[in-house]
Amino acid sequence: MTTNAHSPSKDNLPSFWQRHQTPVLLTVVGGAIDTIGFITLFGFFTAHVTGNLVMAGSGLVKGEAGLWIKLAALPLFILTVMVTKIFIDHSKNKQLTLSHLFLAEAFFLTAFMIAGLYYQPFVDAGDITVAITGGLGLIALAIRNTASKTVIKHMSPTVLMTGNTTQLGINLTDYLVSRTADNRKKLAHSSVLVSSFLVGALVGALLYMQLSFWAVGLFVLPVLYLSVRARDRDFLQHIA
Repeated sequence: MTTNAHSPSKDNLPSFWQRHQTPVLLTVVGGAIDTIGFITLFGFFTAHVTGNLVMAGSGLVKGEAGLWIKLAALPLFILTVMVTKIFIDHSKNKQLTLSHLFLAEAFFLTAFMIAGLYYQPFVDAGDITVAITGGLGLIALAIRNTASKTVIKHMSPTVLMTGNTTQLGINLTDYLVSRTADNRKKLAHSSVLVSSFLVGALVGALLYMQLSFWAVGLFVLPVLYLSVRARDRDFLQHIA
């Protein structure tokens, strides 16, 4: 009996880690950076930009400082998305576009870390140092969000978890109703993403307590790693 040369064998199928390493690493980083920013910058969200609008509304009612910083997060986010989209559209080497986006994210995360180390301790929620530091972190994750909607739009979001948590509930329901291999695979994928964000948030908080803003540097490393890996054509196929 012969095997179809065009059908992939089990040996050629990507492993669980090959399929999930990119979303897992990116989600852990997203959870960590968002948590560190929230803890240190008076409730400023570097990833959930709309969360800053909620915090601004809360601050307005309570008379808290820093309202302008949280409101400014939205136009800064949109401007970063626009610049990133223009870069993507005009990128001459499409195979390297994702690598360059990861590299840009790593650059701004490093700038976020340096600003935090330089300006800390933060004592006034309305101070320009909070705006600068938070803005650098927001730019980094705005670049990521733009990549998620364009270059890697086939991949589930790795920063915004509301949609992934909703999908987890849907996949869990489908699996309980029909325990097929396909439903199990979908449930595993959504479970991994939500769990990774939780792990990132917890680890980010714990590391910040021990290392201060130096902790951000540890989360820059996975992004740099992915920037290098994204130059490989086979890797780009696996992250699909």
